Amino acid sequence: MEIEIGIGKSGRRAYGFDDIAIVPSRRTRDPEDVDISFELEGYHFELPLLASAMDGVVSPATAIEIGRLGGLGVLNLEGLWSRFEDPQPVLEEIASLAPEKATARMQELYAEPIKDELIGQRIREIKASGAVASGSLTPQRVSRHIKTVLEAELDVLVIQGTVVSAEHVSRTTEPLNLKQFIREIDIPVVVGGVASYQMALHLMRTGAIAILVGVGPGHACTSRGVLGIGVPQATAIADAAGARLRHLVETGVYVNVIADGGMRTGGDIAKAIACGADAVMLGSPLAAAYEAPGQGHHWGMATFHPTLPRGARVYSGQKGTLEEILVGPAHENDGTLNLFGGLRTSMATCGYSSVREFQKAEVMVAPALMTEGKALQRSQGVGMGR
Repeated sequence: MEIEIGIGKSGRRAYGFDDIAIVPSRRTRDPEDVDISFELEGYHFELPLLASAMDGVVSPATAIEIGRLGGLGVLNLEGLWSRFEDPQPVLEEIASLAPEKATARMQELYAEPIKDELIGQRIREIKASGAVASGSLTPQRVSRHIKTVLEAELDVLVIQGTVVSAEHVSRTTEPLNLKQFIREIDIPVVVGGVASYQMALHLMRTGAIAILVGVGPGHACTSRGVLGIGVPQATAIADAAGARLRHLVETGVYVNVIADGGMRTGGDIAKAIACGADAVMLGSPLAAAYEAPGQGHHWGMATFHPTLPRGARVYSGQKGTLEEILVGPAHENDGTLNLFGGLRTSMATCGYSSVREFQKAEVMVAPALMTEGKALQRSQGVGMGR
């Protein structure tokens, strides 16, 4: 139902994760009987997780560790790991920068040219460990680097931008024809981000195996402020799930919906799945791992744009190991550790045995969810009141 914004404009009401709650059903289960695994074009993952292609989050080493724990780490193939033979001193400098100097200095550091030989080297390093190798390119650079990516035998390619459409129009350059490109290469492609039903449906029709849903919800992203665009995640995911159903009816092909951004706790992940996601892409929660290359800092892929930065270097702190953050054990009570234990317990409490079943869970608009009965937590800055 549309709401009148003014005489000349109406719009839909949209909801974020803090606006909704999952409703328990008549049945409960034991958490160990719940299956949270995820399939992506023949690859099986014990966790429905992609780690975001941020230089402060995913290095070859953390991609390997995330693979060991059951998820998929996505390396930024246009980032520091493909610009510097040894990016460690650069990462240390970025972590030490004063906030007012961070963006300008990062623009200078990322002016270093991308080196194809380093792209291939990083991919082969991940594959040598036995982990599934995934890397991210922006649409503008896919044609330039795809030969190197294919020669290095990348397993899953992610084509990612602030907004990616199936129908880019340009008067100055030849845009990437996604449908033709995906049809012609022999590795699976994930594409995003999107934030609407129509965009999601169009990208599904390109042949992508999965789409990333999220425009501006991440902790480091400033696109919503700089550009004024975006849709709150609960609504964006539900719309994309609707597009997935229509595409399935039309073609018989199931395209995975991956919620990208805006999640901090296990409860947020559970809400993303209940709204229709098959998996989640996490950045900020993983930046808080001791192993993360950003030393508690992270920044988005557009933070260092040379003319219009759309991100910030933010500090997540350091909370625990990757293992503790993803699968526990937790030593904090705020839901930021053992994220997928939280998902598993939420599904069990609501009586669902698989991710596909949990997508059918009832949800309610619940403005009081984060505050009802929590006055002491809020006043003392503990638990949900942090």
